[in-house]
Amino acid sequence: QVQLVESGGGLVQPGGPLRLSCAASGFTFSIYYMSWVRKAPGKGPVWVTDINIGGCSTKYADSVKGRLTISRDNAKNIMYLQMNSLKPEDTALYYCARAREKGFSNALIDYDYWGQGTQVTVSS
Repeated sequence: QVQLVESGGGLVQPGGPLRLSCAASGFTFSIYYMSWVRKAPGKGPVWVTDINIGGCSTKYADSVKGRLTISRDNAKNIMYLQMNSLKPEDTALYYCARAREKGFSNALIDYDYWGQGTQVTVSS
């Protein structure tokens, strides 16, 4: 069955870096657009970024543009989120998600499988 397993979360100081990973299995990873979504404490989930099939095209929410970078390795079935210059407001549970159809989307309904999430806490 489809599985998405996130890892790499943790506690980091403001301004610091962190890299998240999402290991995919149970489907042909290389033919799906993928996304990262985050859920801050007390708030609903919010789309952060997504990446096309080949990894050469990406989209970002304005709040993370220039600080977070999404990438993928189709040979290893892994997606990454490199997070730099982290801010306390980046604190959230980060999920990777698979798009239902080809194409970029910031609508959560357009993602059919989600991982269990990995917690990122930015605090001094």
